Amino acid sequence: MEKKLTRSNDRVLAGVCAGLAEYFDFDPVLVRVAYAFLTFFTAFSGVLLYFVLWIVMPERKF
Repeated sequence: MEKKLTRSNDRVLAGVCAGLAEYFDFDPVLVRVAYAFLTFFTAFSGVLLYFVLWIVMPERKF
């Protein structure tokens, strides 16, 4: 089965973090916490990257 990076239906805002978690087989909560930590406590521009991924990642179709 081919894996595709898509936004998840398990979403808090747009499904980007959950989509990344499903693609890499991680827990979505851990990915969200790590993403928030990187966004708030480093020079990582997480907000901008999140919006870019929201636009670029296709929505999952069932």
